Amino acid sequence: MHVAGPATMRLSSLLALLRPALPLILGLSLGCSLSLLRVSWIQGEGEDPCVEAVGEPGVPHNPDSRTGLDQSDEDFKPRIVPYYRDPNKPYKKVLRTRYIQTELGSRERLLVAVLTSRATLSTLAVAVNRTVAHHFPRLLYFTGQRGARTPAGMQVVSHGDERPAWLMSETLRHLHTHFGADYDWFFIMQDDTYVQAPRLAALAGHLSINQDLYLGRAEEFIGAGEQARYCHGGFGYLLSRSLLLRLRPHLDGCRGDILSARPDEWLGRCLIDSLGIGCVSQHQGQQYRSFELAKNRDPEKEGSSAFLSAFAVHPVSEGTLMYRLHKRFSALELERAYSEIEQLQAQIQNLTVLTPEGEAGLSWPIGLPAPFTPHSRFEVLGWDYFTEQHTFSCADGSPKCPLQGASRADVGDAVETALEQLNRRYQPRLRFQKQRLLNGYRRFDPARGMEYTLDLLLEAVTQRGHRRALARRVSLLRPLSRVEILPMPYVTEATRVQLVLPLPVAEAAAALAFLEAFAASVLEPREHALLTLLLVYGPRDGGRGAPDPFLGVKAAAAELERRHPGTRLAWLAVRAEAPSQVRLMDVVSKKHPVDTLFFLTTVWTRPGPEVLNRCRMNAISGWQAFFPVHFQEFNPALAPQRSPAGPPGAGPDPPSPPGADPSRGAPVGGRFDRQASAEGCFYNADYLAARARLAGELAGQEEEEALEGLEVMDVFLRFSGLHLFRAVEPGLVQKFSLRDCSPRLSEELYHRCRLSNLEGLGGRAQLAMALFEQEQANST
Repeated sequence: MHVAGPATMRLSSLLALLRPALPLILGLSLGCSLSLLRVSWIQGEGEDPCVEAVGEPGVPHNPDSRTGLDQSDEDFKPRIVPYYRDPNKPYKKVLRTRYIQTELGSRERLLVAVLTSRATLSTLAVAVNRTVAHHFPRLLYFTGQRGARTPAGMQVVSHGDERPAWLMSETLRHLHTHFGADYDWFFIMQDDTYVQAPRLAALAGHLSINQDLYLGRAEEFIGAGEQARYCHGGFGYLLSRSLLLRLRPHLDGCRGDILSARPDEWLGRCLIDSLGIGCVSQHQGQQYRSFELAKNRDPEKEGSSAFLSAFAVHPVSEGTLMYRLHKRFSALELERAYSEIEQLQAQIQNLTVLTPEGEAGLSWPIGLPAPFTPHSRFEVLGWDYFTEQHTFSCADGSPKCPLQGASRADVGDAVETALEQLNRRYQPRLRFQKQRLLNGYRRFDPARGMEYTLDLLLEAVTQRGHRRALARRVSLLRPLSRVEILPMPYVTEATRVQLVLPLPVAEAAAALAFLEAFAASVLEPREHALLTLLLVYGPRDGGRGAPDPFLGVKAAAAELERRHPGTRLAWLAVRAEAPSQVRLMDVVSKKHPVDTLFFLTTVWTRPGPEVLNRCRMNAISGWQAFFPVHFQEFNPALAPQRSPAGPPGAGPDPPSPPGADPSRGAPVGGRFDRQASAEGCFYNADYLAARARLAGELAGQEEEEALEGLEVMDVFLRFSGLHLFRAVEPGLVQKFSLRDCSPRLSEELYHRCRLSNLEGLGGRAQLAMALFEQEQANST
């Protein structure tokens, strides 16, 4: 019998306490051991000779690389270089291109060149232009000698010689010189060829651009081998940009050495002799399909697979045949598009049952986005009510106005489409005839398009001739089509802006703050802009012995010229009792060239660099005038400044100025003043044209009366064919001020002036609180 000592007893009790924690201790020990081993492997990995063998032979091993890869590919870290401008160097504004495509050097896909002649330029060439011009980014017409009158809307290049080889050579030279760096593919065709433009564009989109390709309908030379082929010019052919670049040095030699009566044969022989490249009809799995149209063949009766799948049809003897071919192929493309839509709708309908929403998530029409779902009452899209004669949603705020112009045509098209769809669905059992439109509603959904709901009074006629009047409600949708960029004239941000500030005597004191703001936002950053002060004296202001009311303004202008060398602030003095904006602009317009960009401003306006840039971009000479809508602050007496959080229970604050500076404290609320049109950007040439038209339509006393009640925006709106662009400008924030509404203004302008002053007092909440406080004060 053995008796345990005190030490053994203590060890046993210690083991008993540690036994539950033994797995944890062993796991931690094992994990630390494996981590140390892994660190030693990673540190020695760069010295492993097997790793160096992964790299390319002949390339020295980089000890910092991993698995044979360059460290720049594995451990690249971007480095932010802070912008620093030397204050001692003059500031130079960086001008960027208008499109990022120009800066990146990207090219357009396809250019189409049409070979025509003086005899067919006004017939077949015009037919080609009307059928395919809207499908290609650029379409050029090349002829030996053009006629006395070039058709409108066509870019014609005349070479001065009708010889076929010369015409082809000069055409290729022109394409290389002017468009060789802008396009990937060049398609050359004759004017007696009809081209299925969408298929040709899709073909060019599937081909690789980095190969020398001569693709078309391959024909054999007479007496030559099978490898020597040229592309038949009657069916058109594609030339890659790389092939055109290689061919350019050989054009002069080919023109002197090769004799041919046909330009397509001449080009084929030139490519074979100089580059060894012949025509192919198939490349990268893409087949160039063409169809030769027999004489007196009716396109409507042609149904062969070769015709239906053709890219080009030749020969086309007259323009009417070209239009008939276009009608037939357009109908085929439309049928194919409708068939694909029906297939896609069926697939969507079959897959909808597998979605979490089930059939309830299926929107109408199938495949189009669901209607917009408002998240608050402010986002609800309203419906406009109309009848066949009137609409009850007018632009000028009137409750009812005649339905006319494009709006009337839109409603008529919707009614005709509804009747057509009803007859298509119920014929031959029923045939519907419209009697009248009972009610009509429409609204624009930005996610879907224009929605219509029509209540129609119809007359249903059965197959036996029975008639009955029915009232039915139908819903229609005009979906948004493909978004396209509208062609606009090119403008840049380098145009100099001439600011014009009409300054009455009453606003002379406020002009000092305007000049200081102008110096800080325009002169110091060296913006490309000038300022002209138009000092408007009254009949008794500034006379003999009377002080000059603009003495302080002139001194401030001289001080700015001293502080900013090279700057000149011009001022003109005008004396008038009640000058109109148009008369003042007439004075300034005569002092500047016709290409001057004017920015008509007010003493409360604070134009900055962003505002000036938007003025340059939105005012387009001969195209568009821009009149921004400024943000007007409310009366601080009725709309006091509030902290961002506001007092407890005060409710939401009124809208603050978009460009407010948080460091200046809490801003006063305000709104965009749609009634004011004192600011405007336009070119002097456009103003002079509108002014001349006004003088031509109104003469004598009638013109004098009209000038008293017109603003510059009204002159552009009534006497100019330019687009008038009105948009909110968040960079124009004006302090509260009451406009001087002259009784000499027209009734409409006077009403707008008074309405602007009233709406600028405050928001509804502030006005209601002011009335409530006034009533409380009167009651006590």
